[in-house]
Amino acid sequence: MPSDNIVEISKLRFGYADRALLKDISLAIPRGKVVGIMGASGCGKSTLLRLIGGQLVPADGYVKVDGQVVHELSRDALYQLRRKMGMQFQMGGLFTDLSVFENIAFQIREHTDLPESMIRDLVLMKLAAVGLRGAAQLMPAELSGGMSRRVGLARAIALDPMLIMYDEPFSGLDPISCNVIGNLVRHLNDALGATSIVVSYDAVESMKVVDYVYLISDGVIAAAGPSAEMRVSKDPFVRQFLDGAPDGPVPFHYPHDRYEADLGLESLEEREA
Repeated sequence: MPSDNIVEISKLRFGYADRALLKDISLAIPRGKVVGIMGASGCGKSTLLRLIGGQLVPADGYVKVDGQVVHELSRDALYQLRRKMGMQFQMGGLFTDLSVFENIAFQIREHTDLPESMIRDLVLMKLAAVGLRGAAQLMPAELSGGMSRRVGLARAIALDPMLIMYDEPFSGLDPISCNVIGNLVRHLNDALGATSIVVSYDAVESMKVVDYVYLISDGVIAAAGPSAEMRVSKDPFVRQFLDGAPDGPVPFHYPHDRYEADLGLESLEEREA
């Protein structure tokens, strides 16, 4: 019997060279839910998605997806698992020399033996789901930022994945496009019976669609809970992040020596001494 959690991460550690990025991450993503992983830029959110997808290997701990420890899988087994995942990339990630239609058809052709007539129907169905059936023959260069993000979403759901991952889906979009993308994330997850992970630093838009939130800071889970509870939380870090306060548990100033020392000046205290 499958676990209630589609993703389980335990005591995960990962870093680049001498820089520890994720220091002790443990979390669970329940099946059928939309879960937000949020934090300031550079805290390791996108890296966490790469660890879930098996692009990176943890230094310690594990990532388990659908009951399988990802970094222990053979290459073939990892590819099989990835076919159950959909990914919307931060910058769209569309093939620039292929039309919108061909971008979505590409992976269906790669991973199935379906006839072209059925592929055509599937592509148009996915485009209709994101409101872009009429844009099927456009090239990526002809798309707005919001349209490009929606095409990326259509491609992410092309093979009806069990897990859909979104890397900064609201980044750089106008308020209307943000609202459209947010509604699509929520409605498509529920319609497909999938599970979604939304990685974002945009607390306002993310909190509209997610069921549960994990906040990452300094390589660990700083706070977690249902979105309704997080909205009214009194935790200083949660309030700073959701309210966008410039200073708090996450300081405005990067750690530094005394200003006078950097300028080569004596401090007032030293002069008086």
